[in-house]
This record gives sequence, structure tokens and C-alpha cells, in this order.
Amino acid sequence: MITIRAIEETDAEAFLSLGLRLDAETTFMMLEPGERNQDVDAQRARIAGILASDDERIWVAEHDGELVGFLEVYGGMFRRNRHSAYIVIGVLQSFAGQGIGTRLFATLESWAHERRIHRLELTVMVHNGRAIRLYQKMGFIIEGTKKHSLFVDGAFVDEYSMAKLLPLPDALGIQET
Repeated sequence: MITIRAIEETDAEAFLSLGLRLDAETTFMMLEPGERNQDVDAQRARIAGILASDDERIWVAEHDGELVGFLEVYGGMFRRNRHSAYIVIGVLQSFAGQGIGTRLFATLESWAHERRIHRLELTVMVHNGRAIRLYQKMGFIIEGTKKHSLFVDGAFVDEYSMAKLLPLPDALGIQET
């Protein structure tokens, strides 16, 4: 059974371990093996800062006491982009295809609705078909291509910029154009 829950400070070591495993098993994440800060105290402080923030969250997927996936969201910091949020997601390959990503996105959308977030955005390598299919299933569309955005395994890699617009809360009195 997979549980989706908000991260806690006590997850710092397990969350760091999850990141290190993802770095090692896939080139689809941002960090290369050995590049991640491996300090548990720094990770705990980072989590504490996110938990204290009103516009940042991390949810984790847990299986038998082990973290197997996560979704991080960072809201806009200024009045002009406060309605938007940037997403990072990762799921261990051995748990891919089990609905974890779908459940993490559902949790995110509930949180976003409560905070009147209208725009969710992310980037994905153009050859990451599994992730692109998940994002499209969740209603994201490709807005553009970032050419040579990353340098992975000795080659430049393009990324798609993808976004999803959530319904505007009626209470805002804003009209879409």
C-alpha cells in the first residue's frame, strides 16, 4: 500500500536517500550522482523552511516505511506571479506505473485550489515519454521547447515547458482573457 502524505522534518534522512537513489537510477532528474548535498541537517533545515512557508510544499509517497516518490511545489514569490507554482516530481523506477504520480498531482491540485493558484508549470526532457504521458493525462499542455536546456551524458538535451491552468476561483473576480 502506498501512502501520500506531507513531508515532515523527521523525513530528512529518508528524503535525502530518495534523492540519491533517483540521481543514481535515472538521468531525468536535475542532479547527477554525487552532486546532491548529502548533509541531513541541511536537508532537515530545508524541509523546516518549506513547512513554514505558505507557498511551498513537499508530499511524499511511502511504501512500507520507505519513501518511493515525491512532489515539490514552489509558488510564485511576487504579486505578479503569486498565482503560479513550479513543480518537481520524482518516483523510483520500481514504483513507476502504479498511480503514484496521479495521486501526487491530485494532492497538489487540492492544495493549489485552497491557495487560489491558477497556473501549474514544470519542465520535462523531451525524450521522457512516461513523464510526458502522465503530465498530459493530468491536463498539462506543452507550451514550448527549451532548446539545449540541459547537458546530460555529453549531449545537449531539449526540454518541454508544460503548464496547466486551474479554474479561477469565483471569489477573485478575475476574468480570463
